[in-house]
Amino acid sequence: MTEALRALLPRRRTGEEPLHLDGAAHGNLLGFWAWAYSGLAGNTLRGALAEYIVALALDACDGTRLGWDSVDIRLPGGLQVEVKSAAYLQEWDQQALTAVSFSIAPAQGWNAVTGEADPARRRRADVYVFCLLSHQEKTTLDPLDLAQWTFYVLPTSVLDEHRRHQRSLTLASLLALDPVRTGFPGLRSAVVGARQPEGDAR
Repeated sequence: MTEALRALLPRRRTGEEPLHLDGAAHGNLLGFWAWAYSGLAGNTLRGALAEYIVALALDACDGTRLGWDSVDIRLPGGLQVEVKSAAYLQEWDQQALTAVSFSIAPAQGWNAVTGEADPARRRRADVYVFCLLSHQEKTTLDPLDLAQWTFYVLPTSVLDEHRRHQRSLTLASLLALDPVRTGFPGLRSAVVGARQPEGDAR
């Protein structure tokens, strides 16, 4: 592989960078972010926001998000975290609250740190954090209000033991696995406390 075709890792930006043509500025990156990424209640952006919230709790948000990495958050000590999100409320008109379900499907992976692909379908993180935007009134919904989120933390070993081939998990099924339930203030200790036991081969 030539150097010119290696993985393009994002660099952290400030928002002040201009869109430009022949030396003239035409708006800036912050304007693009506001235009494209203000819909935080939508499924795609809510998932990215959930990852950021967990990274914030773990003091791991100084860099940039790698959407194509095989795990969502890698901590300096080696702990690998997978983040899943769900919500009762959606952007569109609803007749009822959405039934909560989280994706837990084992998948092929690619390591953004080493650049190596892994064709085996498995769960690579040590810990799963299920993030539920639990607020149920659209008029007061605010995904930036951390009090409107509830977090459920579970070691991956529990999923592999009880839901090895399952692709999704309802809230009731998740609660049956006895996860640690916490708000944002307790999220860090819950994640660190749920680390994969030493010597547990998956």
